[in-house]
Amino acid sequence: MQHGIGQPVTRTEDPRLLTGRGIYVDDITLPNQAYAVIVYSTIAHGIIKSIDTEAASAAPGVLLILTGEDAKADGLGGFGPAFMPEDVGIPVPGHRTSRPILAQGKVRHLGERVALVVAETAHQAMDAAELVEVDYETLPAVTTAVEAVKDGAPQVYDEAANNTSFALRMGNGEAVAAAFESAAHTTKVSIYNNRLTANSMEPRGSNATYDRASGETTLYVSTQNPHGVREELSGHIFHEPETKLRVIARDVGGGFGMKGGVYPEEALVVWATRKIQRPVKWTPSRTESLMSDDQGRDQTVEAELALDADGKILALRWAALNNVGAYIVGAANVPVMFSLRLAQTVYAIPEIDVGTKAVFTNVPPTTPYRGAGRPEAVYIMERLMDTAAHEMGIDPVELRRKNLIAADAMPFTTHTHYVYDSGEFDATMSQCVAAADWDGFEKRKAESEANGRWRGRGLAYYIDDTGIFNDRMELRFDPSGSVTIVAGTFSHGQGHETTYPQMVSDWLGVDADNIRFIQGDTAAVSFGRGSYASRSMIVGGSALRYAADEIIEKGKKFAAHVMEASPADIEFADGKFVVAGTDKQMSMTEVAQWAYHPAGLPPELGIGLEGVGGFAATSPSFPNGCHISEVEIDQETGKVYLDRFVAVDDMGIVMNTLLAHGQVQGGVGQGVGQALLEDLQYDPDSGQLLTGSFLDYCMPRADDLPSMEIEMNEVPCTSNPIGVKGAGEGGTVGATPAVIIAILDALRSEGVNDIPMPATPERIWQALADAKKAA
Repeated sequence: MQHGIGQPVTRTEDPRLLTGRGIYVDDITLPNQAYAVIVYSTIAHGIIKSIDTEAASAAPGVLLILTGEDAKADGLGGFGPAFMPEDVGIPVPGHRTSRPILAQGKVRHLGERVALVVAETAHQAMDAAELVEVDYETLPAVTTAVEAVKDGAPQVYDEAANNTSFALRMGNGEAVAAAFESAAHTTKVSIYNNRLTANSMEPRGSNATYDRASGETTLYVSTQNPHGVREELSGHIFHEPETKLRVIARDVGGGFGMKGGVYPEEALVVWATRKIQRPVKWTPSRTESLMSDDQGRDQTVEAELALDADGKILALRWAALNNVGAYIVGAANVPVMFSLRLAQTVYAIPEIDVGTKAVFTNVPPTTPYRGAGRPEAVYIMERLMDTAAHEMGIDPVELRRKNLIAADAMPFTTHTHYVYDSGEFDATMSQCVAAADWDGFEKRKAESEANGRWRGRGLAYYIDDTGIFNDRMELRFDPSGSVTIVAGTFSHGQGHETTYPQMVSDWLGVDADNIRFIQGDTAAVSFGRGSYASRSMIVGGSALRYAADEIIEKGKKFAAHVMEASPADIEFADGKFVVAGTDKQMSMTEVAQWAYHPAGLPPELGIGLEGVGGFAATSPSFPNGCHISEVEIDQETGKVYLDRFVAVDDMGIVMNTLLAHGQVQGGVGQGVGQALLEDLQYDPDSGQLLTGSFLDYCMPRADDLPSMEIEMNEVPCTSNPIGVKGAGEGGTVGATPAVIIAILDALRSEGVNDIPMPATPERIWQALADAKKAA
């Protein structure tokens, strides 16, 4: 089938998006539109002594100014964590926070929202915002987790001793200590997983309008989770029924986890439109996004691995500090907890002892960023494995092969109570090693050195846990026989508009051109949980399968009625209902049209052909894969050139190979960005952002990446009905360690054994200089 499952169908949404016909939040301008600008905190930590809005209120075009005191007077709530460890059965108390929509009395990070200015035009709002005078009493700030836990460090919250919200630990400390005592070899690494920001192509934005007749507010927003936005704003900010708020997300230009939560600006425009009863739009600058978006990573780790003389792992232990910023909001605890839960990754490790602390600092919150804790865990493990291999003189492939969980050990229960349902780790690694021409490396290395460049290779094996919660999908045929998919998930680059119709076409035999796709409108989609954590195909796709099954079962009853047969005698295959043993048949389209026949249908069949499917991920899927990179490093400048990149991924049954490859490519791009280029930096004393524009925060470009060789090893997942595993995060999870390990391999002959991320030319030059001094 041309549009069947597994086919490389090109994205149907691309012609619209590539020709400028996409509709993003800033493209939406409503009648009588007003514009909002936020006054952000200019300091990282301080007491708000006063806010003078008199001059700003008198400025031309100003319609409204709001401060934290107004929010307090109106009884508006704040944003808290989606969960704390104690909420999910872990008996560890933690300090909870609530982020106000506008600061009240105190600011805790640069860029905290202090006031809202609404005016007739965006320029008038910007001019007026500059007239808002905030008098601060500046307090000492702390920006890193390492400094924040020290005695005498500035306190972000007086109630959180040593700036620690909570500490978690998993494993058996005594057994691990004994294993290290008996080990023939131990390996240690110190790692800082650098702080990043998503920098989605479309920044966050929102536009709200109030309908005086119905009392309903409509919010247009750039988000990954429209129903989640409605739930959070209605339940926690405005304390009202969800029916009063409609949330619409049109095209969304990337999210990467950063748009998975809810932000103060979304509450502010809803609040403001209700105040002035005119539409209110907010669009940030890139600098405002860099300053105020929730951020990612920022984990400091001391890690150790114990091995016997043959290279078999005996035990793993590490202790980490996770910099959660000034507030724990939304899914902020996901990276903290999931880095622990995935600690042993793909290896059969007899004992583990891993722990972390969630540490408050005076920087913006960290929340899930593509991978969310899984990249941190895999980076730790792969750095340990590679370092151990070189220290013990064992080939990096062979050391991993000695310790990989065997395919016949599935299902495999980890020390953190994950159950890996499937996986062929050794076979996947062997496929990648062959595709990367591992044995031809020495020849390529000699050629590079002849051209004045060092060459190194890095192998990383990753695993991810994907697919959480439940979701709902609907299929609705109309009287013409066309079908509409009503999706509870939310595509913002994943290609659901292509892949879901591809699946339905395969299952129901309906031409993909006759399949319509609806998402992102809480008035049109009864319920949904959005897209994040690589969940859409697992949860949404499985729910869609069940909706299709319901359509087929209902269709059999309609077909039996029309063809005067028993429903038990109706078979369905290749898009046709057939009376068994006869030549009587009807297509799915014909049956759907009959379901709307104006008369003669038995009342028990109802009118129309619809199906609703729900699926709950009681166990996640575990996509995994092997990535191998080769880099060249200029011996004079330290510049890194990523020359080759090979990825072999197990995503279970692949629905669309073209889109799956695209997910890997995009993920690798972000993983390479972290390894080589991207870094959010704050002044350690003042807490001022030092990387506040693309002049300072370096993003990967096309010429930073090579052509990638991508292959699949499809091992079906057994925990969902369509056999899929997540596809959206693996590229990011595997690429970062693969690139850093390659850099270290290239530099090891020069005495360099560690390099911080990002591995910029300056840092490589400095590492070489330090190695020469130490020699």
